[in-house]
Amino acid sequence: EFVRVPLGTIKNTASRGIAARKSQHRIRFSSMAAMASRKAFTDPQTGIKYETTNPEFQGWLTKQSSWLKEWRRRYFILKDSKLFFCKTESGAPHGMIDLAHCMTVKSAELKAQKRNALEVSTPDTTFLMYADSEKEKDDWIGAIGRAIVRCSSTYTNEDGMDDEERDSDESN
Repeated sequence: EFVRVPLGTIKNTASRGIAARKSQHRIRFSSMAAMASRKAFTDPQTGIKYETTNPEFQGWLTKQSSWLKEWRRRYFILKDSKLFFCKTESGAPHGMIDLAHCMTVKSAELKAQKRNALEVSTPDTTFLMYADSEKEKDDWIGAIGRAIVRCSSTYTNEDGMDDEERDSDESN
C-alpha cells in the first residue's frame, strides 16, 4: 500500500498526498473505496454528523496548530460550507472550520512567515495554513471564497421571498 521513492523524484507533492520525510517521500495510493468509507465528522459541540464524501475540493495543506503553534501537514476536505481536516487522506476528520461564520480568506505570507500561506478568519479564530505552491494556494483561496459567498446572506434567500415573489416585486 505504501511506496518509498527518493526525495525530489516527484514534483507535485500535494496533489498526490505525499508526506515529506527527511530523505524520502512516503506515498499512499488510496482507492476511491477508501475515500467513500471515510468516517463522518461529528461536531463535538453539537453532536451533528457531517459526511465528507464527494467533496467540492480537497488536498494537502500545512496548518498551524492552535495551541503549540506548530506546523502540521493535514488533508483538507471542502464540502458545502465546511472545511474539514484530517491527519491522513482516508482518515476521519478531527477538525472542522464552519465557513458560514468565516469573515475572510486571504493570502498571509507575512503573517505566517511562510511562502504560499493563507488565512481563514472567523470571529473566534484565525487559521493559518500554507500550500506547496502558489497555484495551490490560489486554488484554495478561490474554492474557500466561493464557499463563503454561497453561504452568505447576500447569496442565499434570507429575505423570505421566493424567486417568483421577488420577480413580481421588481416588476411593480
